[in-house]
Amino acid sequence: MAGLDISRWDLLLRQAQAASLLPRLAVLAQSLGLLDAMPRRVLPHLVAALSVAHKQRQAVRWEVRRIAQALAGVDVPIVLLKGAAYAIADLPPAAGRLFSDVDILVPREALPRVEAALMLAGWHPNRSAPYDDRYYREWMHELPPLKHVRRGTVVDVHHNLLPETSRLKTRPEPILDAARPLPGVPGLSLPTTEDLVVHSACHRFHEGEWQHGLRDLVDVDAMLRASFGSQRAWDALLARAEDLNLGRPLCYALMSCRRWLRTPIPQGVLDSCPGQPAWWQRRAMQALIDAAVGSFHHSCRWGLTGPASLMLYIRGHYLRMPWRLLIPHLVHKALPSEDRGA
Repeated sequence: MAGLDISRWDLLLRQAQAASLLPRLAVLAQSLGLLDAMPRRVLPHLVAALSVAHKQRQAVRWEVRRIAQALAGVDVPIVLLKGAAYAIADLPPAAGRLFSDVDILVPREALPRVEAALMLAGWHPNRSAPYDDRYYREWMHELPPLKHVRRGTVVDVHHNLLPETSRLKTRPEPILDAARPLPGVPGLSLPTTEDLVVHSACHRFHEGEWQHGLRDLVDVDAMLRASFGSQRAWDALLARAEDLNLGRPLCYALMSCRRWLRTPIPQGVLDSCPGQPAWWQRRAMQALIDAAVGSFHHSCRWGLTGPASLMLYIRGHYLRMPWRLLIPHLVHKALPSEDRGA
């Protein structure tokens, strides 16, 4: 960063903003003592990004406490996921991370009580067509997003990590059982470090949209660098992925982090990862990821970015639903909104 001229900084700032990584870049510059050396026209952008990230982190922490308060009377395990877990526990990915919602995991049988309690506290699902409501409640792994009527904050209530119709099956019970209580926030828990990494890998490599793909890899990289410096830690991560039947997405995440972010992952860990895809599948996915990971900004795209992103999008839907549901679903979504009906 210290060696970039103003034209390269201009491009980098726009790329980082598009990738939702500008605050992360600012945090890195600050931690390296580079802020004072920044060009005069660059520094305000980094300082503003630091301020935005700090305010968002404060807001997420405050919102998590409001959620805990709303669910105080619901006696079931409630586990924070993804960004909210990073922020509330001061985990490495939280530094400079931007947040769009709060994700929680609860037992499936508790969904009616959890939703009712959140609705009483002001979170309500957006008005949607009956088909969309059914899509979430029958087939997906979460309720329709709940948005607060005054603050506009969003809570995603999960009952599993993957959709009910997913080709890859997993179980939420091990994550709920292993979660540890969150100090200072009664009623809420945090997943284990292994579960956070496996879920982040599952989220990224079971989804078909890559707008935030690089940011998600940065999250995984930060967790791996901070917590997986011994063979014992790696063994625990691989064992957890096998227990949850999520070895394949973890394999793709480890492969991509090492390739794109030079994450120090031993080759033996990659070779031992459960659910290994065949060599040709690994090569094909690597080529698609290489092409799609830069889709967040036009300057990072090249000739195969569009086709690769489309293929990953189709793959994501293929993994989520069997053909008998997927084809009618895609046809329904392709129709103009006024023609969809129920």
